[in-house]
Parts: sequence; structure tokens; C-alpha cells
Amino acid sequence: MTYADGKPERIRPQQFHEMPGLEDWRVVGEGACAYYRTGAFTVGARLVQAISELPGVGDGHPDVDLRHEAVTVRLITITDDYYGLTDRHVELARRISAVARALGIPADPSHVQSVQVTVDALAGPDVVPFWRALLGYRDRANSGEDLIDPHRRGAPFYFQQMEAPRTQRNRVHVDVWVPYDQAERRIAAALAAGGRLVNGADAPSNWVLADPEGNEACVGVAGPPHVSE
Repeated sequence: MTYADGKPERIRPQQFHEMPGLEDWRVVGEGACAYYRTGAFTVGARLVQAISELPGVGDGHPDVDLRHEAVTVRLITITDDYYGLTDRHVELARRISAVARALGIPADPSHVQSVQVTVDALAGPDVVPFWRALLGYRDRANSGEDLIDPHRRGAPFYFQQMEAPRTQRNRVHVDVWVPYDQAERRIAAALAAGGRLVNGADAPSNWVLADPEGNEACVGVAGPPHVSE
């Protein structure tokens, strides 16, 4: 791994996906994630213990979610000026995959996703402070338009600039980030369940869908190998 001036090098989702040895992982809206199907809480606890003993794991700051049927691991750097992946995560992801294989625990990338709430605002600087205080969130990398949970549990909020009031559309919607190889399946399921495609102009990186009453949601993909960034 290469470091500039002793610091981790920032990488884009597409770069992450193009690197070998990361087949367990998918980049979604909140970093690189892997889902390990353990089938039992005790098996998951052994995996978490093995991850905690990996060299350099503290530098990668992984978020680990232990449930009775699976363990989900998220890798992302959150600093005052950056929210994303670094090359340090690449080696850590490979090591986590290796210990999971050694324990005989399979990965299931199809179960990875992240959810974001998007609020359309005419005056973002006036709106964001209210939500920051209400949720107890903080700015994401000083962006001024994104809020994140400092405890890394709740869904992030994004404030999208509107040019004019909209009275015929909802102004709060959900963004669902899914693995690049699951997007078409997820969209097909939503359409089959009564939804409709509102806008596919940004496919295959983003689709706007609506439920039968017109409430909108977006399906997003982060850095599939076939999409130029």
C-alpha cells in the first residue's frame, strides 16, 4: 500500500471495486460493507473477536454490527474534511475476508445496503441547523448540506437545493444505496410491488421511483466497475 506524506491515500468506489481480493465487499453510500452469514450469535461473536485481533484494525476503525444471524462490517473514514474510503481499507478488507474464510463463514454481498433521508430545501443554511439540533447529528466533512450521526448508527440526512417551491411532489424522500450487482433486481421488485419509474436518466448510477401514491425514493449505486466516475 502507498501513503503520501505518511497519510492514507483517498480512493474512489470504482477504484475499490477494481482491486483484487475484495469479492466479499460492496461500496454503498456509507463506505465499503460486507455481510457475513453466521447463522448463530456465538459464531458471529467468534468472527468479531477474530476481527478485533487483526494487525492494524484500530487504524481502519471498522464498524461491526453483530446480530444473531449475521455480522455486517463497514469501512469508512470520517474526519472533519473527508468522508470516504482510503487505501488503508483495502488491506483491512482483505484481512477480514481471510479470517471469515478461515472460520468457514460465507459472505453474502446481496444483503448490503445503506439508507439516506433527503430533504429538498429552498434555503439550506436555514433548514440544516434545525435538523442538526433535532437529531443530535453533526456536519459531514464540513459539507454544510449533509448531516451524519456521530455515533455512526442512524441514517444520514442530505439537504438538496431547490430552485423553486414544489407543491405537487413530496419534499422528503429516501435514498437506498445497494450493491452495483443488486440494483436491477431491487428496482424490478419495487416496480412489481406497485411502484413506477419516475426518472432513469442517471442510470445505471441512480433511478427515481415512486410508490402508487407518488411518494418518491431513489435507488443509488456507488462505483460499479462499468460506470465512469
